[in-house]
This record gives sequence, structure tokens and C-alpha cells, in this order.
Amino acid sequence: MQGIPCTRAPIVRGDADGTGAASPPAASHFIPISMTRSNHQASLPARYRAWTWQGCEHPGQLRLEQRAMPVLKRGQVLVRNHAIGLNPVDWKVLGGALVTWHPGHVPGVDGAGMVVAVADDAMNHLLGRRVAYHQALGEHGSFAEYTPIAASVLLTVPESLDFETAASVPCPALTAWQALEKVPCRVSTEILVSGAGGAVGNYLVQLAAERGFVVSVSSHERHWERLRARGASRFLSGPGDEAIGATHELARRFHAVFDSVDARHAARWAPAVAANGHIVCIQGRFDAPPLPPFTSSVSLHEVALNALHVYGDDAAWLETTAAGSMLLARIANGRMQPEARVTGDFDMLPVQLEGLKQRRFSGKPVVRVG
Repeated sequence: MQGIPCTRAPIVRGDADGTGAASPPAASHFIPISMTRSNHQASLPARYRAWTWQGCEHPGQLRLEQRAMPVLKRGQVLVRNHAIGLNPVDWKVLGGALVTWHPGHVPGVDGAGMVVAVADDAMNHLLGRRVAYHQALGEHGSFAEYTPIAASVLLTVPESLDFETAASVPCPALTAWQALEKVPCRVSTEILVSGAGGAVGNYLVQLAAERGFVVSVSSHERHWERLRARGASRFLSGPGDEAIGATHELARRFHAVFDSVDARHAARWAPAVAANGHIVCIQGRFDAPPLPPFTSSVSLHEVALNALHVYGDDAAWLETTAAGSMLLARIANGRMQPEARVTGDFDMLPVQLEGLKQRRFSGKPVVRVG
């Protein structure tokens, strides 16, 4: 299998990056959808259904409402969602502590569908485009039949890939890609993916193996056979206890550790990281260095995909959308394996989100939008 090289491929502006448009100017400039001239928009309904947040942390308290079609901001498109990908962040933010939402906000970060309206004629080439996306938490999200979103963050979905699979990809796959990009690629060095049984681990193991790393994983044993097929070659039971990283067998063994449990768990692996190695904390961040100064000189990294909507520049989004479109293309041609899906209907979205929160099933929850 041909892997993804250590060196980054050049990013080409245009259709390959899945955007077809520059980043939007100031969000204060609004343009009604009806001002554009396209037959694609003539059939849009006046209203659509959306699951809305009412200030409660429980998924079961989301409310299904009828909403008027949105007014697009400059640089935005309207996506008719065909599928919605559910992620842990979707239930974690419902408590309100991590967001500044008001009742009526539409949650959801991942979706896939068809571009059916654009903010201005300069973006008419995007109409009819098959896309997936990872939406900013501060914007109305994917838990709806239609989602307004910046054209600059769209990923291109190949014709051969179904929307349900496409919707399952953005958050976990881009998080895995972003995490791996933080670590220098040294072929044949050993890395550890801790908490590898989840969605991010599924992609991180494959990407790391394709880049030439020797991949060890820590997870529940039920995931080992699947992770072996994804490219892992060494297996540890997880989550690890307090002293797991300090064992003689693992001392200073890994070039990098990628942990998707939490910062405290990531710190347990610090003694297992080689001198001048790396710890990438995918869930949370370190409050303090896990090792004394002037010892292993381990570099610490945090991952915050959604923060890119606030702090990322045009170049960062061009790189991210190019990577996301590439990952979707690799899934479409069978060179990368997505998670097994657990699919439900739009009317049952809160039930499926609660099931994800309570870990009532194994696999990636995806919602069909009729």
C-alpha cells in the first residue's frame, strides 16, 4: 500500500481543496439567498426542520423546530444535509460551559450533503457540489436539514462515496491528521496511540502506519484485531494505570505518544517517551509539564480542531481542506478504512446522541436526513 509521504504535498488553490472560494470577509455583510440567480435555488422551501438547543445539557431536551431559511453571509453557502455525523463534542457542549449559545441554537459540527445556494454569483460554480464539513461551534450547525457554512471550510466528497460515510469523517479524521502533523516524521521509529479504540484512533493508526511509523496501541482488547488490520503491530491493554509509562519495558521507548483519553492519562506515558520526543494530548491539555526540567526535554502538544475556525488563517484552512478532501478520496478508493457506522433517522437524533454519550453501542453514529 502506498503511504502518505513525510513531506507535505503542495496545496493547489481551486477545486482540489474543496472550497472554490476565498475566506469570507466581515460577517456583518448579509446577502439574502433570493438575490442570487440560479435555478438550483428556486425549489428551496421557505422553512426547514432543525434540532435546537434550549439551554439543557441532556440530548433528550433538544427541540425539533421549523425555521425560516437563513440569510447567507458573504462567503457562505447553504448545504442541504443528507447525513449528519455525531461526535462526543456534540453532547459535551450541551452543558453550555464551553460555548456562548442562546436558546434556539442549532448544534452539530459534522455533516455532508449538496450545496444548494450561494451568497453571490461569484460562487455559482459551487452549486450542486457534493461536500462534507466541520462547522464552527459558534455557528448554527449540522443538526438540521440545511446548514449555512463558509465555503472556505468545505471538503469535496467523491461521487463514489456515500454521504453517510462522508459525514462520519471530518471531526475524527481531521483531528487525527492534525495531531500527526505536530510530530516530525521519522520512518521506522515507534509511536504509541493511547485510547486507540475510538474514532480518532481509527484514522491516526492508519495515517501513522502509512507514514512509516511503527505503531503501538493501547486500548481495550476487543479493538486489537481491527487495529491490527489498520496497521498497528504492538498492543497494550488500556487505559493504563498510574505507573504504566514508567515500566522498565516501556521506559523512553516511543518517539511520540498520542493520547485521546485525557491530560492526566497522557501524563502517565511521559516516562515512556524518548529524549526529545513528543506527547500529543488530543483530549484536554497539560496544566503543568509531566516531567522535571532538563531531563527528557519532551515537547508537549495540544489539539483543538474547532479552534481553527477562530484562529486559523487562509493558509491553515487551505491545508486542512486539502487534507480532508484527500482523506475522503482515500476512503472512496478503499485505501483508508472508515469506522463501522451505526445509522439512525433524523427524528431520532437526540436518542442516538444520548446513546453515544452513554456508550450504548460500538461504532460511528450517523443520522440520515430524509
